[in-house]
Amino acid sequence: MELQEKLEILSGAAKYDVSCSSSGSKRSSKTGDLGSVSTSGICHSFTPDGRCISLLKILLTNYCIYDCAYCANRRSNDITRAAFSAEEVVDLTINFYRRNYIEGLFLSSGVFKNPNHTMETLGSIVKKLRIEQGFKGYIHLKAIPGASQELIDEAGLYADRMSVNIELPSDESLKLLAPDKKKQDIFAPMKQISSNIVLHQEERKKYKRTPLYVPGGQSTQLIIGATPDNDFSILTLSQKLYDKYDLKRVYYSAYVPVNTGAHLPEIKNPPTLREHRLYQGDWLLRFYGFRAEELFTEERPNFDINFDPKTNWALNHLGHFPIEINDAPFNLLLRVPGIGVRSAQKITSARRLAPLSYPDLKKLGVVLKRAQYFITCRSKYHGSVDLDEDKIRHVLTPKLDLNELDNPYEQLTLFDKPSSSQLLLPPMHAKLLLVEDRPTALTGEI
Repeated sequence: MELQEKLEILSGAAKYDVSCSSSGSKRSSKTGDLGSVSTSGICHSFTPDGRCISLLKILLTNYCIYDCAYCANRRSNDITRAAFSAEEVVDLTINFYRRNYIEGLFLSSGVFKNPNHTMETLGSIVKKLRIEQGFKGYIHLKAIPGASQELIDEAGLYADRMSVNIELPSDESLKLLAPDKKKQDIFAPMKQISSNIVLHQEERKKYKRTPLYVPGGQSTQLIIGATPDNDFSILTLSQKLYDKYDLKRVYYSAYVPVNTGAHLPEIKNPPTLREHRLYQGDWLLRFYGFRAEELFTEERPNFDINFDPKTNWALNHLGHFPIEINDAPFNLLLRVPGIGVRSAQKITSARRLAPLSYPDLKKLGVVLKRAQYFITCRSKYHGSVDLDEDKIRHVLTPKLDLNELDNPYEQLTLFDKPSSSQLLLPPMHAKLLLVEDRPTALTGEI
């Protein structure tokens, strides 16, 4: 099989994995080394549905011994199979980098022969890139569940970021759709990578020559919508991963209906708006001091599609509001819909000089369209309706019929020219983002 044909097959097969981002790591370099070592990591380019395309994002192979019901590369699917050799991946990465097509490598794989064989090949590729080619650019590598500890340990010395994809949020879902996989095989390498990161960080404090180990941290991916798991169970799992393994990111991937089966949902389009709400909820966990159990109730274990999670929480806890903008502590300001982290910092700094007026808040970046119903300014309430849940829900409910949305899943490939409409859209499908949500997709502030 020609190399270009392999590239078309294996770059297309990699599009379902969304757990990639900039490294935030820094490697030392010397004259003659290849690749950017900037602390900001790779440069980004996004497809309309938010997928990162700034890396050479490929699978080593789409041959796989597993038969996961949701996966396009499952063993029982009748698809064209291909596999790169280690040398081919190294040559592609170096040549694409020299031509300024990419600034890094995202390398995953189906499980070929067995986990150890696959992990050994993946490890040899990143080692060749670092040692033989002097490549210092960003490398994101998948750790294969079930592979030996020694192979994963060695690979971590050459990768900037590693990830072990959980894929499904619960034991029941894993047994139903991926019976070949075991939960303990997924969490074992995650724990191992986390421990090694801490160990190397401590050693580097004593010995400067201690090698870097996964300096960009580790991440994982959860598939959304393939199983009946609710948003509460998904975010509870994410919270445990952040707390226990110090993950940098949990990525959420709307289920793409590439297969049919008795245990798979019959959906026409991926639930990308639900994916967006989970990213917003994840942001609240990581930067706003929320816990998963605060964002849901027994009666409402899923996010309201019409409202961002912070607004939804505020509406369910109106007893905490309104708060006075001129004396509320920082942690309470963060809980006001329309006030992000930067806005809260500006408010606490500015009010030291003089009490803030309502017009001042807009200058500080507060989204008053939402915030007005949850704050007072100099003891005056500025909301356009009374402090009543039903009334506030009515005025904040977006005037958009979600049933009319049409969102065909697509991702740019190495060989397709993007249309002008694709280049102009924000980093999610425009129809799926309510107008007031589009800025949050870019900034993350809610």
